Amino acid sequence: MPIHHPQRPRQLSGGDSATSGVQQAEAALVEHYPRLVRLAYLVLPPSLGRHRRVLAAHGAVQRALPGPRTSPERPPAPVLPRVPEQSRAAISAEGTDRRPEAPAYVWVRLRVLRTALAYERRPRWWPGRFPAPAALRPAVPVVWGLRLFPRAGGVEELTLDRALSQVPGAVRAAFALRTLESLSDAEVRALLGQAGCADPALAVRAAGRLAGDDRAGAELLLRSGEFDPCTVQTRPSDLLRRRNRLRAVAAAAALCVAAGALVAVAGDGSSGVADAGPGGRSAVVPALEPAGLLRSDAQEWADTSRLDFTAWPARGGRTDDRELLGRALDVWGRTPRTTTVSTTAGTVAVPPAQPPRLLYAGEVDGAAVVLLHDGGVRLVRYAEPLAGGGVSALDFARTDDAGVTTGAAVVISRTGDGARFLLAPWIARSATRDLLAPDVPARDLDVAPDGVTAAVPRPAPGGACDAWPAIQLSSSERVVEKHAFLLTDLGDLAPAHLTYTPRPAGGSRARQPREATSPPALLSWARTACSLRAVRGSGVRAVNNWEFARQTLPEGGASAGWLCTRADTWRGPGRVLVQFVQPGPSRTAPATVVADRDDTALCSRFGQHILAGTRWKAPSGRWYVLAAGSRAVSRIEATGEASGAVDGTTLAVRAPRDASVELTGRLRTGGTLTAVR
Repeated sequence: MPIHHPQRPRQLSGGDSATSGVQQAEAALVEHYPRLVRLAYLVLPPSLGRHRRVLAAHGAVQRALPGPRTSPERPPAPVLPRVPEQSRAAISAEGTDRRPEAPAYVWVRLRVLRTALAYERRPRWWPGRFPAPAALRPAVPVVWGLRLFPRAGGVEELTLDRALSQVPGAVRAAFALRTLESLSDAEVRALLGQAGCADPALAVRAAGRLAGDDRAGAELLLRSGEFDPCTVQTRPSDLLRRRNRLRAVAAAAALCVAAGALVAVAGDGSSGVADAGPGGRSAVVPALEPAGLLRSDAQEWADTSRLDFTAWPARGGRTDDRELLGRALDVWGRTPRTTTVSTTAGTVAVPPAQPPRLLYAGEVDGAAVVLLHDGGVRLVRYAEPLAGGGVSALDFARTDDAGVTTGAAVVISRTGDGARFLLAPWIARSATRDLLAPDVPARDLDVAPDGVTAAVPRPAPGGACDAWPAIQLSSSERVVEKHAFLLTDLGDLAPAHLTYTPRPAGGSRARQPREATSPPALLSWARTACSLRAVRGSGVRAVNNWEFARQTLPEGGASAGWLCTRADTWRGPGRVLVQFVQPGPSRTAPATVVADRDDTALCSRFGQHILAGTRWKAPSGRWYVLAAGSRAVSRIEATGEASGAVDGTTLAVRAPRDASVELTGRLRTGGTLTAVR
């Protein structure tokens, strides 16, 4: 749904310089309206939500012009800032015109930038609905009954959006100005300073690290529909909440008319919520009625390009048991205190706003289990014991943008040391393997006709790490030919997808993550699988092992590897473990974790550069400081109680065991890195 910007205003002749300047600024605003709104949308805090961000971006641009009652500035034409006279890169606006250099546009852009950055400078005590005091608060368009969202992009756009959500507004502004406006770093620093940024230089450096080497790729992503608030999709707001509010307002108005100044407090329980029907279930909420549950056809997955939980058919022996489905929906809608509830990080345990999709209803391991999918965002599992005396359980997990691999299996039951999975309908073959035994072939896994697997051993949460079970699944040839991948149970409803990124050969371009089923990938995971204990139960979507460097050790020439193990969660943030893989007594000896970082873009597409170090004892008994960097590192320097420098991606310096040493890396592009801790 395109949001059309206003028609171009006519240029008026005559009048004073202030009027002329405002008219020029208005003409620039209307001409470049989509560009300005996109810039505002990127700078605004993602915590506003996509709907409010869209409205706030349009409001920030539409309020950029000064008026007699809104701003004292009213600039005359001669005082509008001028752009430095230098050659500019030809970057189009919405793919057609060159970057505007008119002083009027430069002035309007500064106004928009100030307003967007003001959203993050509100006091902590200020109500979340209003970003700043009235002097800084832009009016937003009013949209009643609709939610507005930019068009959804792919995995790369989503990854960039998540990376931008983890940095301050000034960094997002610098990233957008460098990428979309093609400004130099000096121009960005000057513009951020004018906009009120406290440390423009720091924001520009952080934006440079975020963009990495692929500036053209970042520009292409920013110009996609994911970040275009002028072309949006619409969805209804919470219809039930709106209806209840309207009923409450109508009831209050009727009560005021009937009672006059008398305030009556009704004690009969009528509050806009309908009386419960049979079994305690509300008869007016379609989302909580078994008859309203969505069901996919058995072969829908083979005829759609969207392979996620929306393509799963309803399976199990009790999909027509209205009583069981009704109890599951009752517990979801009004959870009793006796029910055991668990949620993965970032998941809300609230009733559905629309009818969920039924994925499974049947009996597994002595319990009746119902698995529901809530509109692309959550998986909900309800379980009740078949024998009396137990309590029901309700488990919630996020499944944003699941796909062929991340939407391929769900943990349907856990008992003792084993777990059963419900597999996606596009899985043609299933097997199990031990990640700590990379040379042992995968063993076939039995699957019932309803898609439930035989019990699979679970990774031990503590104690000795002697084995790490995983399931190896193969997609149907109707989906993709010869596609196998690994999943492992990390304690959530959705198992984690394991991938592997090999080290670039001969300084070539960075490689992309691939399935962890090749011999090198299995050997990599054999050394690092036990480190997955650190991310159990944190809502992990996928874990990638990236071998970013290989180092020849001093005193003997043995070879060691450096791995960055990145765990991405369903809610967005990631955790990184940097591991040093030295020669060991066996090919499965665990690697050494030398760095641990939470909520970071390191080792992702938007954090392609890394430097790490560790202390290492040689067979002779001498201690060394070792360091390694990714492929773009051209020089490593050590300073402090031990010093040294070397051109290349690895360094080894003699140093006392407890010496304090600082490591710095230089990039081929001219930037610098400090070692991750």
